[in-house]
Amino acid sequence: MRKSLLQIYDARVATGLLKADAAQRALLPRFDDIIEALETPVKKPGLFGLFAKPPEAVRGLYLWGGVGRGKSMLMDLFHEAVSVPKRRVHFHAFMQEVQAKIEAARRAKEEDALLPAAKEIAASVRLLCFDEMQITDIADAMIVGRLFEELFKRGVTIVTTSNRPPEDLYKNGLNRQLFVPFIAILRAQLDVVEIASETDYRQHRLTGAQVYFSPASKSAHAAMDALWDELTGHDAATKLELEVKGRKVVVPHFHNGVGRASFWELCGAMLGPGDYLAIAAAVKVLMIDDIPQLSASNFNEAKRFVTLIDTLYEAKVRLICSAAEVPERLYNEGTGSFEFERTASRLREMQSADWGANRA
Repeated sequence: MRKSLLQIYDARVATGLLKADAAQRALLPRFDDIIEALETPVKKPGLFGLFAKPPEAVRGLYLWGGVGRGKSMLMDLFHEAVSVPKRRVHFHAFMQEVQAKIEAARRAKEEDALLPAAKEIAASVRLLCFDEMQITDIADAMIVGRLFEELFKRGVTIVTTSNRPPEDLYKNGLNRQLFVPFIAILRAQLDVVEIASETDYRQHRLTGAQVYFSPASKSAHAAMDALWDELTGHDAATKLELEVKGRKVVVPHFHNGVGRASFWELCGAMLGPGDYLAIAAAVKVLMIDDIPQLSASNFNEAKRFVTLIDTLYEAKVRLICSAAEVPERLYNEGTGSFEFERTASRLREMQSADWGANRA
């Protein structure tokens, strides 16, 4: 007999893997109800199942709340426990995939380019779990309503997390009036629940912690590894792939809103502002290993690093890094060293205990 999520949660609290939180615990029966409904056998009609309609979509869940409330951890528990065909994916990455499928259907002269994408997705899963539903792109905003309608029609259940309520999605976006009906679709198919825990676990873990390590020594690498393990709960990481204008932008290690990459993986590659914007939108914490001494010899990489830090700063992303030198001595000679003073100042500011606490 399957253990309930409450039993699993309480067992992990007892062993110290989780810290007890009343708001999190109160949500677990809702997840259990979804699992039970999904795993209830579907009665097949007569005639050996001919002309069978797909099972109705089970009512899903839209779980929203501030950064670090434990939403991803709850999704982990839920997703691990479900035995029906399922997929868990970052919402931004999912929509990039959908846009690519639609573009392929258009090239194939399909009359309705969205329909093949919806059919393909629905044929592979009964449950879609989305991390961090947010809509900032007008292309996504214009198709997401009909896409979800088609998925629901084909029996796909959706469970998602978000930092904001449905009414704040695509807020102040271009042609938002065309997007607004999607909010009603969400509320019709999903229970919208706020997790109002007073504890921001990710921020709490970093409060007062050292987040900038120099020089990038063996002990700095060990400290970075220790923070990574703590922030990800010692869980296995996956590769985060984001599609930006037809290209793949990769963060090699990603889990629970935390990304990790080396300086050369982020700044040695031919990435630009749009790529860094996509990364900043997808992560809440970014760990960068082995930032070298910057100078004229790596001028292009240094320029990309400045762009990356500016992007993370504006997006209020929490930064943890190891570097060859302290910010003020990281780039102290050659073309661009004067302009780097602002970046050094931002690197200092981003080390403060409450950096990123007010991210939307």
